[in-house]
Amino acid sequence: MNRRRTALIATGLGGLPVLLTLTLTGQAGAHGSMQSPASRTYTCFLEGAESPDSAACRAAIATGGTQAVYDWHEVNIANAAGNHRQLIPDGRLCSANRDKYRGFDLTRADWPATALPSGGTWSFAYRATAAHRGTFQLYLTRTGYDPTRPLRWADLELFHTATDPTLSDGAYRMTARLPQRAGRHLVYSIWQRSDSPEAFYTCSDVTFGGTPPPTPPPPTTTPPTFPPPPTTAPPTFPPPPTTAPPTFPPPPTTAPPTTAPPTFPPSPTTAPPPTSTAPPTFPPSPTTAPPPGPSTWRANVAYAVDALVSYAGRTYRCRQAHTSLTGWEPPNVPALWLPVST
Repeated sequence: MNRRRTALIATGLGGLPVLLTLTLTGQAGAHGSMQSPASRTYTCFLEGAESPDSAACRAAIATGGTQAVYDWHEVNIANAAGNHRQLIPDGRLCSANRDKYRGFDLTRADWPATALPSGGTWSFAYRATAAHRGTFQLYLTRTGYDPTRPLRWADLELFHTATDPTLSDGAYRMTARLPQRAGRHLVYSIWQRSDSPEAFYTCSDVTFGGTPPPTPPPPTTTPPTFPPPPTTAPPTFPPPPTTAPPTFPPPPTTAPPTTAPPTFPPSPTTAPPPTSTAPPTFPPSPTTAPPPGPSTWRANVAYAVDALVSYAGRTYRCRQAHTSLTGWEPPNVPALWLPVST
């Protein structure tokens, strides 16, 4: 029905068929992807398909093109019907064996990753652009996982299953206890619909033990962004005191010639009052405007580029303008937030 509607609209509007076809097709096939920890496709979408920040996303786009990033929510197999291992060969798990998403199968150790607590619990969020009944299976790579080697089914260990989890704020929510792990690993998810044979797949890179991702966002853009504000603020205030005094001395010089000195000696004493009302008493006022400190990060707030927030004892700076959502906490979305201090 969606394809037929696309064709009719394309025929009727003449100059807009290509745009409408792409739009409606994307909506019809869009269903969701892991938001927290962010999947590879979702991470690259947040970074921007045309100019991604990370080397891994740039490599994925160079391999498979930008459309795979715009369609981050449809890594699917229409007729999977639970036959995931039969339909997806080793080395093609992240693309679901679809050539369009082959860039996300690249074996490299610098995919942007989310830090998870080893042996702890985590609230998984699966962004749903279309809701469906079904079952989620969450896998974690086994001890000894090597991200520079092709991902195999044998590398995965099932650690959580959820059927029809709660849908809140546009995402399915699942709280699960994580196995004990250390270093870099990968969370693999399968969402098998119960109302259709269709299934969806995601790969989310993670780290355990507080180890940061090997390749954080390029730091070369950081120095020019933060130092300028404190250096430019002070110079805007000193000039007023230097210009105020010269504006008042001239009046006393014109007063003596207009009055007779022998007759009215006290008159020159009236000249000092202008100096007592001179502006030098006002320059200190500009110094009372201290720079605003970081606010506490909250969901459902629109943040602008360079906005400062505090979260879990750390300060972060906004890298891209966005409206925050639950699951997009600064430590979980390095594409949106850059740590400023520990």
